[in-house]
Order: sequence, then structure tokens, then C-alpha cells
Amino acid sequence: MSICFFIGHRDIPPSILPKLQEAVERHITEYCVTEFVVGRYGSFDVLAAQTVREAKQRHPEIRLTLLLPYYDPTKPLELPAGFDGSLYPDGLERIPRRVAIIHANQYMIRHSNYLIAYDVGRIGNTRKLVEYARHREDKGLIHVENVAGV
Repeated sequence: MSICFFIGHRDIPPSILPKLQEAVERHITEYCVTEFVVGRYGSFDVLAAQTVREAKQRHPEIRLTLLLPYYDPTKPLELPAGFDGSLYPDGLERIPRRVAIIHANQYMIRHSNYLIAYDVGRIGNTRKLVEYARHREDKGLIHVENVAGV
């Protein structure tokens, strides 16, 4: 099974949608990706999930998984519409909440074959995570595509 993860800035222009749609379609048809993993904390995550949900209509074999940086087992988890499951990375319960999203994203970069990013080069967590993924890409561990074109 090939896994593709998404990482991007919290605020993005909706005009990126066609590039995102092309990237998702390419990952399904050319790279045989069967699972897409996305968070839910910004407009890039919203557009990525929307794009995969639309792609599932043409490719019902793909799965959309929600990455959970926080999880309370005492509360029921309601998945947003169109998601097939959720993932709470092992060991995350020992990570302070203020850095849980970063650790969850790093976990997914280590456990994914592909990364679709939206990184315009601003200093911040997205930039650091894409750089981390690029170092892994240099070792042949992941393929990174930046739909921002930077």
C-alpha cells in the first residue's frame, strides 16, 4: 500500500485547487497511491480532503484517513464526512499538546511514500517539515511534490 500525506500552510489561496487536483490524480494513477492522510487544521487540509473525496468518486479503491494529533479515548470520535478512518500515531500520548501536531506530521513523513505539500518558503513549521521531508527524499525514502511551485 502506498501512502500519501499532505502538509501545507494554514492559509492558502483557493486558486491552488486545480494544481492540487492534478497532483492527487497523478498520485493515484501514476504512483498507485491507495491511502491519503490529512489533518484538519487549516485551509490546505480542507482543500486536500475535499480533493481526495472528489477523487474517490472516480477511484473508489482509495482511502482518506484523518491524522489525529490529539485523542481522548473517553470521548467518541466522529469522523468528518468522506473519511474512511483515523490515525493517532503511537507514542503521541507522551508528547506535550503544544507540539503534538509537529510530531504527528513528522511521524507521517516517516511513514509515507509520498508528500504533497503547499510551501511558499515562509519561515515556520510547514517550511521545517518540508525540509525534513526533502532530506528523507535525498535518501530515497519519500517523494515530495510542492504544489506551490517553490
